[in-house]
Amino acid sequence: MTDKETFMLGTAEYQQRDIQEQVAKADEKTPEPKEGAMQAGARRYPEPPLPRQHQAKPGSESALDPAPMYDAPFYRGSGKLEGCVAIITGGDSGIGRSVAVLFAREGADVAIVYLGEEQRDAETSRRAVEAEGRKCLLIPGDVRDRDFCMDAVARTVGTFGKLDILVNNAAFQVHAPSFEELTPEHFDQTLKTNLYGYFFMAQAAVPHLAPGSAIVNTGSVTGIMGNKDLLDYSMTKGGIHAFTRSLATHLIPKGIRVNAVAPGPVWTPLNPSDKQAEKVAEFGADTPMKRPAQPEEIAPAYVFLASKQCSSYITGEILPIIGGYAGG
Repeated sequence: MTDKETFMLGTAEYQQRDIQEQVAKADEKTPEPKEGAMQAGARRYPEPPLPRQHQAKPGSESALDPAPMYDAPFYRGSGKLEGCVAIITGGDSGIGRSVAVLFAREGADVAIVYLGEEQRDAETSRRAVEAEGRKCLLIPGDVRDRDFCMDAVARTVGTFGKLDILVNNAAFQVHAPSFEELTPEHFDQTLKTNLYGYFFMAQAAVPHLAPGSAIVNTGSVTGIMGNKDLLDYSMTKGGIHAFTRSLATHLIPKGIRVNAVAPGPVWTPLNPSDKQAEKVAEFGADTPMKRPAQPEEIAPAYVFLASKQCSSYITGEILPIIGGYAGG
């Protein structure tokens, strides 16, 4: 090794140690992370621990404590969906209800598809849509039934004269204690609701959708990351993501865009009717933001993806809204 090479090597070692010492001093000055959940919204949102609670399926929004925040009082409409007609499955509660409200605030009339036994929640959603000055049609039924899906779309078109937006949002989720104990009945219920329902509704809607129309599917972070306790649910959500991308490509010649929103934990009846009460109390605490989302924090993404003014060059995308990514 030449004298020059020895000098350069020594210089490099010195520079590395110098940088190391600088970082060590900075580490000593770095404050400990603040405790509590991240609050970055227009108003403050609940954070764990939440009240311990459990509900019978399919769950009721009116019984949740605290009540989900869906009305987005600081969101101002600007006609993004003026004159449109939308049909939203699972629109009686949770994300679906908030989407219905914001769609109405943006100028759309809304048909809400829901399980018939959830009449109280559905009526609350209807009143919220009508409070925005738009019309709302309630359609009770089961999206696992292809004939019902065809009828729901036909009733929507018959009532409002057209259809511009389909939001596939209805879902079934119950954790399985182990893979071996996941019964065929449980597995079938999840697939029929989450996959067949989306397929049937899209198949019924597409003949009525003109160029510029949109389909927005509800996926999930579980379809991206997986979930050891939600094997069947995660599988369907991954399937929804693949369905979204495939259908988007298929419908490009018709001018119909298809996208999906993939939420992380959201405070809706879906999870308290699945998880045990003690786990509900910590729901969302394991996200980087350390809290679950509220429905009104997710719903604007559906407006964005449904609006031809906002997303005319976007199709086949999966938009994760999961409260941040954890770094190593």
